[in-house]
Amino acid sequence: MSAAFTPFAGERYAVMGLGRSGLPVARALLSYGADVVAWDDAEQSRRTAANAGLPVADLGAIDLRGFDGLVLSPGIPHRLPAPHPIAARALAAGVPILAEADLLWRAVRLRGSRARFVGITGTNGKSTTTALTGSILARAGIPVAVGGNFGTPALALTMLGDDGVFVLEMSSYALERLASIRFDAAAMLNLSPDHLDRHGDMAGYAAAKRAIFNRQDAACTAVIGVDDAWSRAIAEDLGRGLARVVRISGEGAVPGGVYVEHGRLIDDRDALRTRLASLVGHRSLLGRHNAQNAAAAAALALALGVAREDIAAAIATFPGLPHRQERVAEIDGVLFINDSKATNADSAARAMACYDRFHWIVGGRAKAGGIQPLAPLFPRVARAWLIGEAAEEFARTLGEAGVPHELCGTLENAVHAAFAAARREAPAVVLLSPACASFDQFPGFEARGETFRQLVASLRVRASA
Repeated sequence: MSAAFTPFAGERYAVMGLGRSGLPVARALLSYGADVVAWDDAEQSRRTAANAGLPVADLGAIDLRGFDGLVLSPGIPHRLPAPHPIAARALAAGVPILAEADLLWRAVRLRGSRARFVGITGTNGKSTTTALTGSILARAGIPVAVGGNFGTPALALTMLGDDGVFVLEMSSYALERLASIRFDAAAMLNLSPDHLDRHGDMAGYAAAKRAIFNRQDAACTAVIGVDDAWSRAIAEDLGRGLARVVRISGEGAVPGGVYVEHGRLIDDRDALRTRLASLVGHRSLLGRHNAQNAAAAAALALALGVAREDIAAAIATFPGLPHRQERVAEIDGVLFINDSKATNADSAARAMACYDRFHWIVGGRAKAGGIQPLAPLFPRVARAWLIGEAAEEFARTLGEAGVPHELCGTLENAVHAAFAAARREAPAVVLLSPACASFDQFPGFEARGETFRQLVASLRVRASA
């Protein structure tokens, strides 16, 4: 029996936040030999951690000096808009606040593995691109572990050997804490205003995203979308660095880059305009935003030496992800689309642009700017069905624009009302693309999308009765 792998033996870590990310990270640190003290502000989370065998103690009541690091769950701030008290205590004690991706990087290297790392960020499209990149690598027979902000937390991923690739989705929250990992290939898809309270302003948000390219050298590849002004500026700046820069677009030709034009995915890195794949009629990669996602995944795979035929085959069979323009059902000529992942206006715009006319279920906890940026797409809205905290605010915006709308309050009310109206004009589309966070009525966008699925399923049962 081989000896346990304990790269963090003799080290002591505090873990603050024991949710989807923190609990697996604390368990991974323990398994790697570290001494761990865990805490969460929520009693139920503390109870769950204790039942899982984790040492739980109030980090606000113990001396943090002597700890090798504090691992904060990504959603817990250490600077803006105000540092969590535990983060403030750690910083005052000189304890570094660590990113779990850095811990994974260190563990992999301490094991002696030369596995490569791929990082993916952007305001929208991160999860789809991460999943598609993982699918391409798996199709090519490359051992791959996919996680980070999407799926399995980074430190909880299975260790890989020299031939393996870790594909990590990186949020701005995680990126602002990185200090050591170097991504062999990294992609930033796009930038639009989001999480500005956490980063101060758009410049701070862009700086956090740009950190994915830190420490890259001439052996690395930086993939960057050029379909928005902020990203184009960063691409220009990166062009003066050491890494190879590959520009991507879902909107048209980019000489020397990887792009989608007229539904065809093109590799022009060597000025040969080689066709990689077709997205025409691909139900899981609708719209320019998904074209950009496919271009990014292809560019990352090409940077890792994947054959073009493997890229084409993986894209052709990619099923898409739940809650991202997911076709839920078609009932009496009404197509239901679950785009619950659209938690901001820019993300909602990407879905709205795919349909000429639709009934729109929108609302929740509004982000800065609300839905005003979506005004150019309002003429496509047959009627808006408003839910959640933002309903009255959005009603004023839509009313001023002359868009028919109705205050529904709950998602259940909106689904039933939208179906009744849409079936009278079938064929029709009912699009859940809330342009809002879900936390006013749901624990996350996944729960909102799952509720939508269940409500649509109940409509199907009634329609067939």
